[in-house]
Amino acid sequence: MRQNTAAAQKKTREVCELAPIMPVLVVRDAVNAEPLAKALIAGGLAALEVTLRTPAALDVIAAMSAVPGGVVGAGTLITPQDVRDAKAAGAMFGVSPGATDALIEACLDEDLPLLPGAATASEAMRLLERGYTTQKFFPAETSGGAAALKAIGAPLPQIRFCPTGGVSLSNAKDYLGLSNVLCAGGSWVAPETLVSAQAWSEIETLAREAKQHLST
Repeated sequence: MRQNTAAAQKKTREVCELAPIMPVLVVRDAVNAEPLAKALIAGGLAALEVTLRTPAALDVIAAMSAVPGGVVGAGTLITPQDVRDAKAAGAMFGVSPGATDALIEACLDEDLPLLPGAATASEAMRLLERGYTTQKFFPAETSGGAAALKAIGAPLPQIRFCPTGGVSLSNAKDYLGLSNVLCAGGSWVAPETLVSAQAWSEIETLAREAKQHLST
């Protein structure tokens, strides 16, 4: 059943409010999906973004979606087919670096809550015009960082953001301290090197560190 934008955005906001950091995950082998999800959830990070950048991504989403306590989303949604594939794999929300009308319509048709990306005030306003009050600020650091996001927030207080791109443990508080930020996306809590090495205890420690250090 087609979702309306307001209901979908309510779900998106709820996902963003689960934890201060949303892990951005690049997983190349689906065998690592379940233990990775368990490690991150045990560390206190329940909202997981699996990027569609590897051939295994949809299988990873399917495996992670079966792990209790997590809310698994598909990142890097670009086309309507990406949306359909992600939803069929079990994704509970979607994330995109930008937004197109076709992508937005596909997410509404598939009842997949969307966190659409914006990097400028004009992009944010176009999304707001369509009812999107929760957006991704991407690429955060190269778009001016926390200072830019604070400036955008002044005339657009209706919008809350999840900054992603260049966010790390060292600068995440700069973003999370802003009144227009709900959470931040970061890859440092589960870098590819640790995932490939199946270093689950180290990843759990990084997740717990992020949750404890960055929770307000």
